[in-house]
Amino acid sequence: MYKLSGVTKNYVKGRETVAALRGVDLVVEDGEWLAIQGPTGHGKSTLLQILGALDRPSAGIVDFDGRDLAQLREAEVTRVRATSIGFVFQTFNLIPTLSAQENVEAALVPLRVPADVRRQRAALALDALGLGDRLRHVPGELSGGQQQRVAIARALVKEPKVLLADEPTGNLDEDTRDEIIGLLEATWRERGLTMVLVTHDSTVARRAQRIGVMKNGRLTFRQPTRAQAARAQAARAQAARAQAARAQAAGSDVGPSAPSPAVPTDSISFPD
Repeated sequence: MYKLSGVTKNYVKGRETVAALRGVDLVVEDGEWLAIQGPTGHGKSTLLQILGALDRPSAGIVDFDGRDLAQLREAEVTRVRATSIGFVFQTFNLIPTLSAQENVEAALVPLRVPADVRRQRAALALDALGLGDRLRHVPGELSGGQQQRVAIARALVKEPKVLLADEPTGNLDEDTRDEIIGLLEATWRERGLTMVLVTHDSTVARRAQRIGVMKNGRLTFRQPTRAQAARAQAARAQAARAQAARAQAAGSDVGPSAPSPAVPTDSISFPD
C-alpha cells in the first residue's frame, strides 16, 4: 500500500528552516492499522498529510500502490485523494450550512456521481452508522459523537482504500471516544481497509496492530505485545477475506461504468 523512503519535510519561517520530517522510512501493508503517537509539534500530522497527498515532501519517495505521490501532477493527486483516501479529522470539518446527508454527498461531487445516486449512497452510509433519522440535521443540531459519525460516513461513502484519521476522538468524552473508536475498528475489519490513525490517547493506540512514535521528525516503532501480534495476524486474515470478497463483487458488477476523472473544486455545489 505505502512505502516511504527518506521522506523529509522542511518549512521556512523567516530566516529559519524547521525540519518537520527527517528521513522517514515507512511501509504500511494492505489492510494494516497503524497508530502514530508522539509529542505535539513533532511531525505526526505532517506525516499524515504526506500520506494523504494533502502536502508534498521536500525530498524522498511516497509510494502509494506503485505510484510516487511526490511526482504526480496536481490533477492526478486530486484524483487519488478523491477516489482512494478517506479523511477523518479531530474537528470534524463539516460544512455548517449543509445537512448531514449533504455533507456526506460532498465527498462524491468530485467523482461526478449523479445527484440521485449521491443522495442514495449518502443516506445508506449514514444509516449504517446509526444516523438514518438525522439526514436533514445540520451539524449544529448534532452532538459531537454524531458529527464525527457524519465525518466517518463522508470518508467511507466513496469506498476508499485507505482511511487516515487525525485525532478522531480528541474532542470527545471518554464514552463517546470508545464508541467512535469501536466503530472505526469494526469498519476497518469488515472492509479490509488500511488505516493510519494519529492519537495522543494510548488507550486508542493500543487497539492498533502497530504503534509508531514520532519524535523530532523521526519515526520509530514500539515492540508489539503478544496480544497485538495475535491481533495483527487475525486482522491480516480478515483483511485478505474482505479484499477477496470486494474483488469478487467487483468482478460480478454489471452496474454503471467507473466515474469520470475528478476535477479540483474550491467549493461544493450540488448539480442535478
